[in-house]
Amino acid sequence: MLADVIAIRLERLRPDHAEALLSFERQNRAYFARSVPDRGDAYFEHFCDRHRALLAEQDAGACHFHLVMSDDGTLLGRVNLVDAERGEAELGYRIGEQAAGRGVATAAVLEVCRLAAAGYGLSALTAVATLDNPASTAVLRRTGFTPVGELVINGRPGVRYRRRTTG
Repeated sequence: MLADVIAIRLERLRPDHAEALLSFERQNRAYFARSVPDRGDAYFEHFCDRHRALLAEQDAGACHFHLVMSDDGTLLGRVNLVDAERGEAELGYRIGEQAAGRGVATAAVLEVCRLAAAGYGLSALTAVATLDNPASTAVLRRTGFTPVGELVINGRPGVRYRRRTTG
């Protein structure tokens, strides 16, 4: 049973999120590296440039980036829709260690699926998870994603998932 399920809200990425987001990424770097490839030192060294580039992609409509926030304003994670085109996008998310196992990823994915349909006009989402990341696989299955194929992600076997956001 999940202890202390956390209520969340999504905030669309903004310029003033940069400092909190960089801090979040630094605090959780080692934790994330246990299940997904590390972003590398250059990500942190050039974070401000990267943040501006993400905002430009978002402004162009190619991507939709969100911070996952608790009711008290604590940054808990990220949930993103990238490569939005022809009514589809790829889902990606990362939840910080302090919020893991508390329903945050499931709630964030469900909310971004709702936004994908209602706010961004997307009819389907894809996502990938490595086989050695059972928590991510469980979130995708709980939120209506179904396996559609196998793949290799940075040398690790994985599964591609798909979910319709409407109908």
